[in-house]
Amino acid sequence: MTKRILYPLFNLLGSLTRQEMARQVAYLKAENKVLRERLPARIYTTENERKRLIRAGRKLGPQLQDLMSIVTYQSFRRWIRDIEAEREKAVEENSTAKAKQDNGRPKTTDEVRELIIKIKLEYGYGYTKLLQELAKLGIKVSRQTVKNVLVKAGLHDGPNTGKDSWDAFLKRHADTMWQCDYLTKPMWTSKGIIDMFIIVFIHIGTRRIWVSSSTASPDSKWVAQQGRNFLMHAEDIGQEPKLLMHDRDTKFTKEFDEIIKSTGCEIKQTPIMSPNLQAHVERVVQTLKHEVLNEFVVVSEKHLNHICREAQTWYNNERGHSARENLPPSWGNHPEEVQTIKLKDVACSTRLGGLLKHYWRRAA
Repeated sequence: MTKRILYPLFNLLGSLTRQEMARQVAYLKAENKVLRERLPARIYTTENERKRLIRAGRKLGPQLQDLMSIVTYQSFRRWIRDIEAEREKAVEENSTAKAKQDNGRPKTTDEVRELIIKIKLEYGYGYTKLLQELAKLGIKVSRQTVKNVLVKAGLHDGPNTGKDSWDAFLKRHADTMWQCDYLTKPMWTSKGIIDMFIIVFIHIGTRRIWVSSSTASPDSKWVAQQGRNFLMHAEDIGQEPKLLMHDRDTKFTKEFDEIIKSTGCEIKQTPIMSPNLQAHVERVVQTLKHEVLNEFVVVSEKHLNHICREAQTWYNNERGHSARENLPPSWGNHPEEVQTIKLKDVACSTRLGGLLKHYWRRAA
């Protein structure tokens, strides 16, 4: 009795629900058609949009044809075929890669890895020389294997590794090696702002610097004269250059190089776009700009030259340098060490209106 009453009732409710849903779908289709008529004749979909449509409509099957408006059913089916083809291709590639891995060269033993690292650390050989040394020991490995071992150990064959690294090169030549670079400073004139040019030199061993006079026109004649002035300064302080490095700035003229070479000094130009090889002089230029020049509005060439002379004296004789155990470059020895000091025994001298300060200890 209960079944005869309830089942027809449930069927009626279900029928009403389906009818309501059908009416809603019919409305959405009509609204979609209105919107579609306002859009371009063809709509281009992105890959992510195609994937969203596939996820939403794949299970609907042919019934989807009555709903689609921005793409044809044939295109929809083609999207599905393309995705399935990509999936099959990826599975095949993974299987092939796994097969190659299983049938490939045997894994390098720990002993061989340790030997590669040992030879690299002791002699600093590159990949080719390492392969040769290993071959003499009867060990056959690929160049890529050697590279992988060294990279994993943090010993990649780069410019700062090996027996003759860049650091080692600098240390060997530090006592007779200088670097130079240009520094520019804007100057106010009656005709507007112009750039003033200065050449900065640094001795790698002592970190002493020499700063040229300034000019608004760094022509060949001016540059050549600065080369002569630098050589006289280097001779006066007993640090004649045997190697001078500079970048490929065209303002370093052939005449400038010839003047430097006339003393037996070798010119070394840095490769293109390699400012790291000029790191010492680049750092000096940054220091002079940030700690001195940026604090002034320069109004004349004489004004700028005075600032640079004061900055050079301060840098060489009063400013501490980390590479000199925090002492100024011109200092030869550490002062006598004390455990404490009285404030009245500490004096302060200044330069450039108090911008540059130097603290020193009065004699007892």
